[in-house]
Amino acid sequence: NEYLPLREVVFKTLRNAIIKGEIKPGERLMEEKLAATLEVSRTPVREAIRMLELEGLVVMIPRRGAEVARITIQDLKDALEVRMAIEALSVRLACQRINEDEKDEAFHNVIFAATKNKRLISIAQNLREQIYRYRFEYIKDFSMHDKLMKEHASITEAIINGEVVTAEEEMRRHIYDQEQRVIYNITQEELELEARKKPAKKSEKKEKAE
Repeated sequence: NEYLPLREVVFKTLRNAIIKGEIKPGERLMEEKLAATLEVSRTPVREAIRMLELEGLVVMIPRRGAEVARITIQDLKDALEVRMAIEALSVRLACQRINEDEKDEAFHNVIFAATKNKRLISIAQNLREQIYRYRFEYIKDFSMHDKLMKEHASITEAIINGEVVTAEEEMRRHIYDQEQRVIYNITQEELELEARKKPAKKSEKKEKAE
């Protein structure tokens, strides 16, 4: 980090905090407060926030300023639609180009690396990092861990055996299942939030009536 411009350091710090959920969706990004916390001036903070906005992790709200983009089902679907296409292509290329030394590396990284396509690797890794906070909604459900491991093993076996069609189908299903689980979790949270709001609304109406 000592060799990076200060705005890049601030950007990476904030980006990591957002992706890991340390800065929550809908939370305001106050330049002065962040500058004091990170012990920098407001300029690199302002520049970092602009960079986060370009990535879609931050939105500018009139009269409120910058806040962390909220997690929506539509955003998830849009991102996973692109990811599904990219990972299916990665699997196809990996089947054709993977070698023995690459088979024991981290699952998705090895698939990307095995494509030997630098542009695809860059796009896929950037997109995957942005989707990381959605994956928290999936992976936090420990009942899904065994399923994930089985799917990884199945895709790996298909790649090793050069079964292109099977590998692509397995990868698409793997990502689709993640999408459906995250959508379910988000929907449940929204329903719970609405349920908590209703008693408050009823109480307000009762007070007005009195």
